[in-house]
Amino acid sequence: MFTQFLATTPEVFYGAIFLLSLLLVIFSIPSIIHASLKYKLFDVSDLHRKSHAENISRLGGLSIVSSFTICTLLFSAFISFKEANFLIVSCIILAGLGLKDDVYGTNTSTKFLLQLIVASILVFFGDFRLTSLYGVLGINEINYLGGGVFSIILIIFLNNAFNLIDGIDGLAGTIGILASLSFGVCFAIMHQLPYAFIAFALAGAIAGFLKYNWFPAKIFMGDTGALIIGLTTAALAIKFIELNKFTGTNTPAFYSAPAIAVSILIVPIFDSLRIFTVRILKKRSPFLGDRNHIHHRLEDLGFKPDKIVMLTVILNCITMFSTIFLQHMGSFLLIFLLIGICMIFNLLISRQLTKQSRLRSVNK
Repeated sequence: MFTQFLATTPEVFYGAIFLLSLLLVIFSIPSIIHASLKYKLFDVSDLHRKSHAENISRLGGLSIVSSFTICTLLFSAFISFKEANFLIVSCIILAGLGLKDDVYGTNTSTKFLLQLIVASILVFFGDFRLTSLYGVLGINEINYLGGGVFSIILIIFLNNAFNLIDGIDGLAGTIGILASLSFGVCFAIMHQLPYAFIAFALAGAIAGFLKYNWFPAKIFMGDTGALIIGLTTAALAIKFIELNKFTGTNTPAFYSAPAIAVSILIVPIFDSLRIFTVRILKKRSPFLGDRNHIHHRLEDLGFKPDKIVMLTVILNCITMFSTIFLQHMGSFLLIFLLIGICMIFNLLISRQLTKQSRLRSVNK
């Protein structure tokens, strides 16, 4: 009876899991804030890279991962979705890593090793693995090992990409909601119930968290939350690409799936690639933090965190809808188009910063 209900009215199912996940987070965060105040578990202010002037808890990610885990296990039991078990195991391991880093700190080698283990679990046991690059860079089918290694690199990259954009109130959470909702709607259109419910469960958890993280933030997601969002959206992106694989005998729900997946995650992808490139060109470690992220540059122009979030969401939506509208052009051309849009956006910021710097020099 329940299976029949899911088949006939899946939108009720999606709404229910989103709402349950949201409510679990909303009701749990006040307790986390209280515990943080009691035991002084704060994000110690670093005014060089952070805009907040007060000590604020970094444990908001606990509510995200707890809500997401509960909802995923609950609903996966109804539809016997075994792949969800590997995703949950990966999330729990990564949440442990994030929690330790948020409270005590973790060295880079330990972080990388655990992320490598988690990504390997997803790829080789959960089958979240790419089997083709669909003509991007002239590469089509790739073998099991090659696809596995590439997928592991992709997952680790997106893990850290979301962590890198978590620099101002509401940014990582808003981009996380946009990405998970977009994948959820895409999977719903494709009638892929299991992956749609994972996406909507994550979206609900982040939405509940965002109530407390919107400017001015009362709590931060920390590494715990950012890593879980990165991991799950990476897994969803891989499945979205694989399920829309064109074999010559099928009709995918979405063409140019790799480009669409990139467009959905364009903000963390572009910011991370840009920041790593700039640091390497300056002969600095790509892992050494600075104030050169896109959100920091917009902050230097005088934008408040809520306006910065709005601008990045507008950029994300422009790239996403443009890619979907032009999906028949092919992934290779569309990815170049995405790079072009981002470079124009970055160029506009650079010009404004240069003008601002010149005005300051004249005024002096």
